[in-house]
Amino acid sequence: MKLVKTLALATLAALGLSGAALAAGSYKHPHGPHHGFAWEDPFFGTYDRAAMQRGFQVYKQFCSNCHGLKFLSYRNLGEQGAPFFDAEYPNANDNPVVRAIAAEKVVTFIDQETGQEAERAAIPSDRFVSPYANEAAARATFGGAYPPDLSVIAAARHYRTDYLYSLLTGYPEEAPAGLTVPAGQYYNPYFPGDVKANWSGDPKLVPVGGMLAMAPPLVEGALEYQDGTEATVEQMAYDVVSFLKWASDPHMEQRKQMGLVVLIFLTLLAVLLYMSYRQIWRNVEH
Repeated sequence: MKLVKTLALATLAALGLSGAALAAGSYKHPHGPHHGFAWEDPFFGTYDRAAMQRGFQVYKQFCSNCHGLKFLSYRNLGEQGAPFFDAEYPNANDNPVVRAIAAEKVVTFIDQETGQEAERAAIPSDRFVSPYANEAAARATFGGAYPPDLSVIAAARHYRTDYLYSLLTGYPEEAPAGLTVPAGQYYNPYFPGDVKANWSGDPKLVPVGGMLAMAPPLVEGALEYQDGTEATVEQMAYDVVSFLKWASDPHMEQRKQMGLVVLIFLTLLAVLLYMSYRQIWRNVEH
């Protein structure tokens, strides 16, 4: 009985703590685009190649100056299922598009002959070049804030791609009246946080959301898509989220295909087992 009481008290304490945490800070519930994402069907959903290519263009122009992709190599962009896969170049290292993307970056290395630092153009086998020398340099640039790496962010954040899409499209034109936004900070209702300390209005009407150091990254009309698609904020958000989803889960399509084959196999196996059961026990009286 004592154990039951202890467990009950522990459960109530945990609920109380979580309730306090929710009361201390909240955020607007994230949502995806109204037409959904191309990959959302659990069996037949696939990546939108055109969207991923446009998304890489968005990342390159708006995101890459602050956020890295440290778990990706340039050659990953040309592998099967990737944004720039070309069947003519099954070896992604030979893909001319991938080689051109990599060559735009400079890699620092130690020359084996002189022992000195040297530079060269990046090649497909290189990891994505970080926009900063190290974390300390990144924090110094943003007043202590550290821009997160985007390699797996589409899988790492709560609500995942819906959160990313909502965050990118959810910056209000103006912060709510009564909310003081510190210099170098930006208010976003979808960003988890607690703005009570900056709120001068009714304590019962504290806005949801939080402050972050990232200014609204997507500006309508600031990008011209190579395929002629209109670059609205919503379109750019959809595209860059599509690219980041692929970056965090590059083998999703193969996994779904394998899962479908396994389900078909298990269904046929179940039918055969049932038929075998009926055959074996057909003359047995119940």
